[in-house]
Order: sequence, then structure tokens, then C-alpha cells
Amino acid sequence: MTSNESDTPEGAADESSSGSDIDSELAEMLAMVDGEIADVETVIGELVDEDSDSAAAAVEHDLDSLAAERDEMRSTAQRLQADFENFKKRSARETAAAGESAVARFIEQLLPVLDAFERAVDAVAGADETVRRGVELAFGEFTSTLGRNGVVRIEALGQPFDPNLHEAVAHEETGEHEAPVVVEELRAGYRLNNKVIRTTMVKVAQ
Repeated sequence: MTSNESDTPEGAADESSSGSDIDSELAEMLAMVDGEIADVETVIGELVDEDSDSAAAAVEHDLDSLAAERDEMRSTAQRLQADFENFKKRSARETAAAGESAVARFIEQLLPVLDAFERAVDAVAGADETVRRGVELAFGEFTSTLGRNGVVRIEALGQPFDPNLHEAVAHEETGEHEAPVVVEELRAGYRLNNKVIRTTMVKVAQ
């Protein structure tokens, strides 16, 4: 249920490599255009020295075109970089959500085992002490392991009825409460990292 944090996912390495390749290619393109502009500026300087106004004007026009091309490429590079960063963030969120869903499904499959353990603890209450302690220790270790991984039991008994946390399967009219209150817990409910993965089955009174 936990993984070695030192392991680097293959997908993350591929994304990092792709990002570096994109940055390198864009940098080379911009450097090439800057080099062409520098060459044209050198030619303009030579033409000005030769007092060739018409030729200098033509080259100046080319220089302006190259500068505009460079600016457009730089703007495109910035947009591509921003899009790639957004893609990486979105991919990270989707990967995290998929991992959380997989863990939640696994925990849900363990809950019937936890229920059986709890019934076993009640069943051996009057049994041989060695047997009873063995079952209790196993149950305690199991619940502790779940707890270390974010699984928490929902408190229900005596609590106001909450349809987000409780599933009412029985009702009792007592006239003692203005609003429905849980008076009996029939099956435990659990959260995983504050997300309800199973509601508590309860009896309520009002």
C-alpha cells in the first residue's frame, strides 16, 4: 500500500527528457535567427561605410523581417513551454488521482475481512486466554496497518444522523431527540484520507 519514494517513474523521466529536448531545439532556433540578424547588421555597417543608401535600406528591411521572425519564434517558444508545463501538471494530477482510486478500491475489498476480524474478537471473548489474545493482537495489528495508511473509522454512535456518513436501515421513535440521532451501529464505516469509502450502517432514533 506504500511505495519506495526513491523510485523514479519511467513516465516522469520521459517527460523530463522531452522537456529538455524541446528547450534545446527552441534555443537552437532562436540562436540561429539571432546569428542571421547579427550578420545582416554587419553587412549594413559595411554598406553604410560605402555610402550605399539604397542597398542599406534594402538590407535594413531584411533585418526588420528577421527581427519580426525572431520575436514570433520566441513567442511561440514561450507558448509551447507554458503548454508543456501545464501538460506535466495535469498528468501529475491525473496520475495521483488514479493511484488514490486504486488504493480506495483495494481498501474497500479489505473491509469485509476487517468486519470478520471484529466478529471474531467478539466471538472469542470467553475463550481460552491464549486464543483470545492471539485474535486480539492480530486484529490490532491489522487495524493499525490500515490506520497508518489513512484508513479511519467513522464515529457514529450518539452522533446526529448524517446521510454523507451514515446509512439508516432502522428507525425508532422515542420523542427524546429533535433531530435523528444514531443509537446503534450495525456495521462500521470508514474514511480513507478524509474520503468516505463506506458509510456506517446505523439505527436512528428521534
